[in-house]
Amino acid sequence: MHIETLKVFCDLVDLQSFSLAAERNFITQSAVSQQIRALEERFKRRFLERVRGRREVKLTSAGEVFYREARNVLASYEQMNENLRGLVGKIGGTVKVATVYSVGLHELPPKVGEFMTKFPSARIDLEYSRTTKVVRDVLNGSVELGVLAFPEPRRGLTIQQMPANRLVLVCPPDHNFAKRSQVKTKDLNGLNFVLFERDTPTRKATDKILKAHGVDVKKVAEFDNIETIKRAVQVGFGLAILPLPSVEDEVRSGRLAVIKLAEKEWVRPVGVIYRSDRNLSLAAKKFVQLLENTDKL
Repeated sequence: MHIETLKVFCDLVDLQSFSLAAERNFITQSAVSQQIRALEERFKRRFLERVRGRREVKLTSAGEVFYREARNVLASYEQMNENLRGLVGKIGGTVKVATVYSVGLHELPPKVGEFMTKFPSARIDLEYSRTTKVVRDVLNGSVELGVLAFPEPRRGLTIQQMPANRLVLVCPPDHNFAKRSQVKTKDLNGLNFVLFERDTPTRKATDKILKAHGVDVKKVAEFDNIETIKRAVQVGFGLAILPLPSVEDEVRSGRLAVIKLAEKEWVRPVGVIYRSDRNLSLAAKKFVQLLENTDKL
């Protein structure tokens, strides 16, 4: 039995998909199935429930035990590699990072590039998903780090704060607000707005601040990603409140205008999360330090 087979099994459980597990390990779906059957034959236990006509990944009781212990073996194997690299002062390996789109697309690329320049033997593997899945993937060990907005304290997780972003008002360049240097929250009352979906942290924070100022905006549309919101504002659906780093390209090109919101509470905290009960790899520690904008590198 090879360590790679354990990784395939754990990836299948974490991703809940034969195709995604195959893609992550650069093998075919058929190879994934064969490796799972080989594990079950070796240990004479069935690890996955089979449902005719479905590819659902559901663990048996034996599978749950095997998954937990396989995770421990993989963690020990990675720690061994990390310790051996440390003997020669080499920082390497792959750091798996899950992040939300608004942070991952607009704030992480320069940091990843800087990290790779400093540590060419290391690699950052970025995955994009919603906040709830980022947290879940960190807790179940499928990724080492999570980077998200409005990180909430949770048992079993450690949060390292990154520099916060300003939330700004975004409008088309020909809007009445476009020439103003700032607006007050009360000026937004009754205006048309394009919003994040209701369950996203930025939307929750926006609703809370608007309510605190007695402001009621008209919801024209809701979207789950920042790029669609920007396009909707461009074509005149309404205004939006977005983190400043996410609209800098559009402002430079003249496609959107940004206006400062006068009140101090229009801030979006950003943080790195990881499991409190696990020691980060040396590469992950260095990446977290870089994200914190420290001079520890």
